[in-house]
Amino acid sequence: MIWINQIVQGVLLGGYYALIACGLSFLFSVMRIVNLAHGSLTVLAAYALFWLADRFGVSPYLGLLAVLPAMAVLGWLLQKTILERSTRSGQLVPVLSTFGLAIVIDNLLFQAFGADTRSLAPFVGSLSYDSWDLSDDVSLGRLALITFLTAIAMLGGLQLFLVRTPLGRAIRATAEDPDTVGLVGINAGRVNAIAMSIAMATVGVAGFFMAIRATFAPYAGAAQLLFAFESTVIGGVGSLWGTLIGGIVLGVAQSLGAQLHPQGFLIAGHLTFLAVLLARLTLTARGGRLSAWIGGAR
Repeated sequence: MIWINQIVQGVLLGGYYALIACGLSFLFSVMRIVNLAHGSLTVLAAYALFWLADRFGVSPYLGLLAVLPAMAVLGWLLQKTILERSTRSGQLVPVLSTFGLAIVIDNLLFQAFGADTRSLAPFVGSLSYDSWDLSDDVSLGRLALITFLTAIAMLGGLQLFLVRTPLGRAIRATAEDPDTVGLVGINAGRVNAIAMSIAMATVGVAGFFMAIRATFAPYAGAAQLLFAFESTVIGGVGSLWGTLIGGIVLGVAQSLGAQLHPQGFLIAGHLTFLAVLLARLTLTARGGRLSAWIGGAR
């Protein structure tokens, strides 16, 4: 039963990783941009919620109603001022631009709040530690379950949005060919700015859950980016539902690794990521050779 509990906890942890990775996966799927500032922006949202709660006594739940629109506006501004210009210079420039943005955000947060760790757990009552006992060995954390269900709702909502709505279809069309969509009256720049705003709103939600489940500090963004990136790659880059699967695989691997060895939590997750990455690269290489052989035979 101990192993069952570890798997259950790993699945719930995977929901958190999928939530953190949602914006990263969405942005890559619709704009082909790897946002290296993703983790730092998540921490920025967490600090915004903490500032409202600590300075003005605003509940994190009410604070989220203010932070989400602010993050969406920030996404629009980042797209118009940084990403739109950098994408014209090739695929590498946006990566470097977001890397520089992450450094700026981390240092500004350090200057504003110092190096002390913060948390929103004291502002949400018993939510951060309440749980339901399914048996003597298996329990479900209330916050972990809410996080998992939120991840499903957010990823599923984004998937339906992209498939079923005119704006979602416009975003997908712009991702496929930003030059041609102008011929049918779609403003590619405006559509990309909306996509970035949506991605940043999901980052705000991720920052909320990160802030109430654990502590955070100005330079915590790198770890969040790493977990988000690993979940995205394991599940398949650009696949929203794959992000959920990738997060679950990563969470279960870490949970089982921690059961095997005290230092196995991170090691097991990284080894799983490397194994999946190697398998994908191997299959891609074999598929390329097979296509080349078929073309030569013709």
